[in-house]
Amino acid sequence: MSALIPLDELAPLFRDGMTVGIGGWGSRRKPMTLVRELVRSGVRDLTVVSFGGPDVGILCASGQASRIVHGFVSLDSIPIDPHFAAARQSGSVAATELDEAMLVAGLRAASRRLPFEVLRNGIGSDAVGENPEILTIVSPYADRETLVAMPAIPLDIALVHVERADAAGNAQCLGPDPFFDELFARAASRTVVSAERVVSTEELATAHPSTLILNRAETDVVVAAPGGSGFTALLPERPRDEAAQRAYADSAASPETQRAFLAGFLAGEATS
Repeated sequence: MSALIPLDELAPLFRDGMTVGIGGWGSRRKPMTLVRELVRSGVRDLTVVSFGGPDVGILCASGQASRIVHGFVSLDSIPIDPHFAAARQSGSVAATELDEAMLVAGLRAASRRLPFEVLRNGIGSDAVGENPEILTIVSPYADRETLVAMPAIPLDIALVHVERADAAGNAQCLGPDPFFDELFARAASRTVVSAERVVSTEELATAHPSTLILNRAETDVVVAAPGGSGFTALLPERPRDEAAQRAYADSAASPETQRAFLAGFLAGEATS
């Protein structure tokens, strides 16, 4: 059964108030074409879960994000996404700031349909102290160690980008690091995969198993999206477009430049 649909049929998958998980890491392998469709849909009051980069910044600039759950929001070569920073400083978005391992644990718990996952990360830090919904637990064993009980982070939808996928939903990452895209997919009620190239299942069958990060049971929708990572890096195929990223960052200077960037982004201009 085919999961492949045209890009312009994605909008009905989005709704107000969703929790949206976005794969990639910083300004690397972000599903920018899918983010564009999310912006075009006009849905609002989104909780965005991400190892954040321009995906988060754009949804802050568009006013669609109401809360960001993140381990960081960085453009890699630019330490902090300025659109996210502006939204935080103005108070237009709330943030749940987590240690990276805590975010992984929350996604993993959701992927396993468990209420929480126990870990040591975060003990004594603001990641626990400033998030009252994150509780600690005492080990039932002889050590009686106090640990973090990181609550599950279930997602309504996950958006990820890969180099190759087949129409059934098997997805391949050719880069040096799959990041945690498989956890986003498994934590979500529905997963959308955009692919640089949609290939036959027979062609994917010749791939090294370690590169196949999602199988068809974990993917609900596939869309063909050549250049779908936008200006973010897609190694080894292409590096980050630093000039386009700088133009994106500079557009945070004022509401007028933000609006101009978003108009170009929706039009599919080179800076997208």
